[in-house]
Amino acid sequence: MTQHSEIVEQQRLLIAAEKWAVGVKSLHVHSSNSMHYDDRPEDTEGKSVTDIEYYGGWIERWQDNQHIHTFGKKMGRKELLEAYGRVQSDQR
Repeated sequence: MTQHSEIVEQQRLLIAAEKWAVGVKSLHVHSSNSMHYDDRPEDTEGKSVTDIEYYGGWIERWQDNQHIHTFGKKMGRKELLEAYGRVQSDQR
């Protein structure tokens, strides 16, 4: 029965981590081409963009209500669980 409980707990943690990962960490509306992650300075030449950073590790760039680029990538399962675990322990 203990093994079953451990599997259920791991699944519960994964679901919680996946929900956390799609949460917005920051929202930045700008026309600057000097962001540390920005390798697309042409996006901000005379225009502004909205960069949405997610807890899961990626940044979506939007312009004129259209998604134009994604910086980074979503974390894999192991990396996601580790990041979520760190956040949970920091909140204690």
